[in-house]
Amino acid sequence: MGTLTSVKIPRILLVFVTLFLVSSRIQVCYCQDGDDGGEDGEDAPETPPGQDDCNGIFLTYNFNGREKEYPRLKNATAQAWAFKAVASILNAGSEELKAWRMFVGFHNREILVSATGATIVDGTDFPAAVGNGTTFVGNPMVDLKTAAETAGDINQISVQIEITGTQFGVKPPQLPMPKQLKLVNDGWKCPGAKRKGGYMHVCCKKDPKFKVPKVKATKFAPRQWGDLSISYDILQAYSNNYLAQVTLDNINPLGHFDHWNLTWEWQNGEFIQDMRGAFTYRKDYSACIYGAAGKYYKDFDFSNVMNCEKRPYVSDMPADRANDTKLGKIPYCCRNGSLLPSLMDPNKARSIFQMTVFKLPPYDNRTALVPPVKWQIKGVLVSNYRCGPPIRVDPTEFPDPSGLLSKSNAVATWQVVCNMTRPEKKKARCCVSFSAYYNESVIPCSTCACGCPDTDKCNPNARAMLLPSEALLVPFVNRTAKAKAWASIKKRPIPKPLPCPDNCGVSINWHINSDYTSGWTARMTLFNWEDFPFEDWYTAVRMDKAFAGYENVYSFNGTKVIRGNKVLFFQGLKDMNYLVGETNGTDPKKDPRVPGKQQSVISFTKQHTPGINIQAGDGFPTRVYFNGEECALPTVFPIKDSAHKSPISFLLVLFIAVMSFMMMQDQFR
Repeated sequence: MGTLTSVKIPRILLVFVTLFLVSSRIQVCYCQDGDDGGEDGEDAPETPPGQDDCNGIFLTYNFNGREKEYPRLKNATAQAWAFKAVASILNAGSEELKAWRMFVGFHNREILVSATGATIVDGTDFPAAVGNGTTFVGNPMVDLKTAAETAGDINQISVQIEITGTQFGVKPPQLPMPKQLKLVNDGWKCPGAKRKGGYMHVCCKKDPKFKVPKVKATKFAPRQWGDLSISYDILQAYSNNYLAQVTLDNINPLGHFDHWNLTWEWQNGEFIQDMRGAFTYRKDYSACIYGAAGKYYKDFDFSNVMNCEKRPYVSDMPADRANDTKLGKIPYCCRNGSLLPSLMDPNKARSIFQMTVFKLPPYDNRTALVPPVKWQIKGVLVSNYRCGPPIRVDPTEFPDPSGLLSKSNAVATWQVVCNMTRPEKKKARCCVSFSAYYNESVIPCSTCACGCPDTDKCNPNARAMLLPSEALLVPFVNRTAKAKAWASIKKRPIPKPLPCPDNCGVSINWHINSDYTSGWTARMTLFNWEDFPFEDWYTAVRMDKAFAGYENVYSFNGTKVIRGNKVLFFQGLKDMNYLVGETNGTDPKKDPRVPGKQQSVISFTKQHTPGINIQAGDGFPTRVYFNGEECALPTVFPIKDSAHKSPISFLLVLFIAVMSFMMMQDQFR
């Protein structure tokens, strides 16, 4: 019995082994002959859900986990969590996607620490607060080619963005997923993203209703329009350095820069050897000596290098250096950082400077040209401009310097577009007060209109107290007694603590001067509370209901600049376009400081605005700009006081305004 058993077991094992080998061979053969197998018979990687059904641009966001950060808090809404995620963009369509831009709708007070494979569209440095969502742009891969023209090379048709950051207030097991995921390039339409757990995706397709503007066919991306266009042109290229020209063009009719400051970030250790038409604030070459540049350029004299910082800050040259053979002598340079609207002076709407840039390996050849990223521009009393990434465009054409009809091209050109943003609440740079002949009180600038750095002794959320008209002429620190006395006279409560100041460097008062059957007048007064003056100042007011009735302005130059937006443009007369800064009073020991001030009467007719109701607020502007900066406006209008009537006739007001204008003209002759 034992012998039989010992013989049967090996035979049974042999049968099982044979069957296993046969089934394995059949399986291998099946994979090699099938369409789904890899090149060597391996299983193809699984594609994300929804990708195979997308014939367009496929976006994904995959949440990869989080950890609780310090400090550990019991309050779940205040607890911080470190998280990691991966966002991806894939061109699954038949058209190349140039300069891709993907919006991720963060909404949990996220702070991004890093994002490999992309940058934030406005050039913000990390860590970056993105709690209201943010737009990613490609870096270094800006364009996504199609699978057809790359034989399905995944590295040329897709980008993965590895995200690391912090988020607040989402207690497990809930996941901190974005609200939105979409492509924001023009001409594309995205449905709502689908989500399952920590994964969400969306397929964006071409919008059939989008009309593509007719533009000249270009090898690279077409040039974009924005409020400010920056052109980065390579004029000469050598193995280890190149000559770059930076051109700033102010395109917005209301845009303006005083003392602009431009900055960017080098990507590969570049440094600036010298500049013409501009200069950097720091001339510290220690970063070169102790960095990679010092190791590569061993015998290089760095003492004459302009700047070695990774993020240099560049300013325009003053006007007296325009003819300097070493620092100036280039067109459109040396305006002391002033960029005016083309409406005022087209010649002063452009600024140019040049610089010699040295490179490091492995970019030490003529064709290895990489532009700087994270561009930002700021100035004195200038709106917040958000700049996009540098986009490769067709090389800029330049006229031949000899005067011949021939043209020369730049070696390479990138364009950076910056757009003006509306100021956030309590973050303006200027403000407006309202008043009218039919009410004795002035509605002053809003509390903390331009921010409140110190709130220990005042209330940043209280409504500003009404003022008598003469209080507009004194600084806020000297208005307390007048505001309290006026509140007592008008039997209004005095808040404790008192409201904080507006903290604005420039304020504008819009006063309704008169209102009659045939027309009405307003008086606009500008106050400069800064220590410095404003040269070539201008204001723009949007009059939604009174624009068509604009007639004349008597101490300024006035123009109907934008009919569609109903904007009136005002600037100083010749030799009067200089708004001086704040100065000391007659007796500095007891008299308050005096602001720089200019004003003018503005007349309107009712012939083209039937039904306009001035006393209901139709005579007040809905937006006001000073030097391109949008000012904060009061939220209410002065109401009619039955005891007050216009004391003078409309014709008399016009007569006084005209006579004042003529006398001022005689004064400057």
